[in-house]
Amino acid sequence: MPIEFEAPKPIVQTQFVLKTVAVEMMRAHSRYFDEHEHESPWDYIEFMHTAMKATGVGSLAPKEKPSPPSPLPEGEGGGDEKKEKRPPIAYQALAAQIEMLAWGDVGMYLVTPGGGLGAAAVQAAGTPEQKAKFLARFGGEKPTLAAMGMTEAGAGSDTASIRMRAVLDENTREWILNGEKIFVTAGDKALTEYEQLGRGFIVVWASIDPAAGRAGMRAFVVEAGTPGVRVTKLEHKMGIRASDTAAISLVDARVPYDNILGSPTVEKTTTGFKGAMATFDATRPLVAASGLGVARAALEFLKEKLAENGVQIRYGLPRQKLTSIERDVIEMDIMLRSAWLMVIKAVWMADNKKPNALESSMSKVKAGDVGTKITQKVVEILGPLGYSREFLAEKWFRDAKITDIYEGTGQINRLVVARQILGYSGKELR
Repeated sequence: MPIEFEAPKPIVQTQFVLKTVAVEMMRAHSRYFDEHEHESPWDYIEFMHTAMKATGVGSLAPKEKPSPPSPLPEGEGGGDEKKEKRPPIAYQALAAQIEMLAWGDVGMYLVTPGGGLGAAAVQAAGTPEQKAKFLARFGGEKPTLAAMGMTEAGAGSDTASIRMRAVLDENTREWILNGEKIFVTAGDKALTEYEQLGRGFIVVWASIDPAAGRAGMRAFVVEAGTPGVRVTKLEHKMGIRASDTAAISLVDARVPYDNILGSPTVEKTTTGFKGAMATFDATRPLVAASGLGVARAALEFLKEKLAENGVQIRYGLPRQKLTSIERDVIEMDIMLRSAWLMVIKAVWMADNKKPNALESSMSKVKAGDVGTKITQKVVEILGPLGYSREFLAEKWFRDAKITDIYEGTGQINRLVVARQILGYSGKELR
């Protein structure tokens, strides 16, 4: 069969719906929530929860659902009613949804109810029973958000150096967690604000045996309202300001025995660490999609402003016949489209359960570079008005940079790519 680059009809329909949300409920309020950092866009949150509950549109908690069968094309065999299943598109649909919501406002997208990074961790590392338990709440009566705590002051990109400790209390059959996580995206909303409306949670990565390194790493679901869990700091950031970034302290926080993701039997293998990496393999293309949504917003705005001033981009002409601005815009188009194709490949592999560590990290690296370069160039071409607060261009420039930093920095993802291509281990290539 030939390769098709057109988005499936369900994805196109969803994008159409979400564009209205992005324009009316996000873009229209972007400046306000950028200037009122940490103030929650509850109208948007509650609307999206209602929409997701009714239709599933915009859901950020991917779930395994059987696809309805579709008939084979007519051909030899006359009236045979043979059928085949449609290929899965869960992560592809999610990437398209995220790109559109980030086009509206990436900070507001990051507090959209429906799962978040915490739900992705449960999806990647949890047992079927845990997925049913923790992911089912996202379709409940109240909006819910899940965050993930990985980074520590002494363990940023080196996740194997995590020192958050989890000790099993044999008498109560509870895990006791002690330590601090920093730079937790939407951590405050998951643990504090969302507790007012629903039961949020945070997936915390901790060590059951620090001496064992990666072999001792496991993930724990820590519910909002757990005694000993406290948000200690909210960061003031350059971009994505509608989304909180929190430091979270856990002091003798008791977690139910079954809240350890994966098998409750503790074995000193690298299963826990592989679960963390599987989470990133699934979510890095989605983070890349959000960065490309910001870049697309900036590029489309630039084209609109150029058209208002009588500047038309003459696609198809030889490069030497184009103006400097035309060449810049066309180059940005190329960067954006090539980066999006890398995202699509990575999520297609995730949908089809193919190992995608290489493609996932490549899409993240590319989106981080492209988002920064496009938004910077847009501000540059727009000149003083691009740098001013009259337009959202300067905000998009600030918002775009985080794509190259969180969910694994550009440098770390380049290391992942190099190791995958060259066949080196983490110890051999650092």
